[in-house]
Order: sequence, then structure tokens, then C-alpha cells
Amino acid sequence: MLTILSELVDAMVRQAQAEHPIETCGVIAGREGSDRPLRLIPMRNAAASSDMFMFDAREQLQIWREMDANGEEPVVIYHSHTASRAYPSKDDILCAAEPHAHYVIIPTDPEHGSDIRSFRIVNGAVVEETIKAVEHYSGEKPLPLSEDRSSHVNHHSYSNRSATADRRSEAY
Repeated sequence: MLTILSELVDAMVRQAQAEHPIETCGVIAGREGSDRPLRLIPMRNAAASSDMFMFDAREQLQIWREMDANGEEPVVIYHSHTASRAYPSKDDILCAAEPHAHYVIIPTDPEHGSDIRSFRIVNGAVVEETIKAVEHYSGEKPLPLSEDRSSHVNHHSYSNRSATADRRSEAY
């Protein structure tokens, strides 16, 4: 089961809607070994495509190094599906390289439903899991949800559930 803060779910949905029809993507970091997503890190879809996503290799390397330095790991890897149901595609399955991560898919085409879904993907096996959205984690002090790291990506700041997402300044 993926237990996640409601504000993080809201932030992923806002990002996906703002970037539609391009598939959105990003990662939510959490403390190593905690399985608690805490810090949303929107990423650029290097494919700039409506039917696939690909992390920019340099940005991904920078973010993974930053997580390592902070004692974090990718707890959630998310992206949207703009014209299909929220289920991992063959490419999603082939590219799933984090066996401990929750892979979240956000549908942005109402024709294919509106339910956000989460999966574990290990060695090509896909298992859907329940998502439990909570207002806060018990006994956990939260990390900042986002931070600016470079001029190439405008990271969103979400301080509460009613916060509005700024659109990325970089055109795809």
C-alpha cells in the first residue's frame, strides 16, 4: 500500500493537468528506508511527448545525487497518461529501475477515468497497490516539498492543499 500525503497527490494532479497534453513526470523523495513520500520534485519530460515520458539524464543524475546527499531515496516515481488508462505501458515496465519505488500514474483524459493508480514493478512483474491519502504522517517531521535547484526547471512549491501550481516556465 502507498500511504501518501493528500497535498502530494493534489500537487501531482495539478502538475499533470498543467502540462497536459504532454506526459508529466517527477519523483517524490523520502528518507531512506522510510517508504514515506515527502518531497515532490517535478521533472522535465525529455521526450516532450503525449504518449511517453523520459527523465532528462542530467537532471535525473543531479536529483539522484541530491537525494543521496540528503539521505533520501525515490519513494514515488510518477507520470501521467494523457490518452490511455492509468496502467503501466510496456515502456513503463521496461524502464522501471527502482524496485522499492511506488510507480504512480495520473490519467488526464476523462475518457480513460480519473483514478490515480499505484503499482510496484519488479523484474517486469506489475502489481497494483492501494493508495491511502492522509493529511499527515504520525510522528514524522516533514521535509520541504520542493526547492529550486537550477534555472532549467521551475519547481513548484506546495505549502497547503489550496496552493496553486505555477506552470513551468520552460517550453517543451
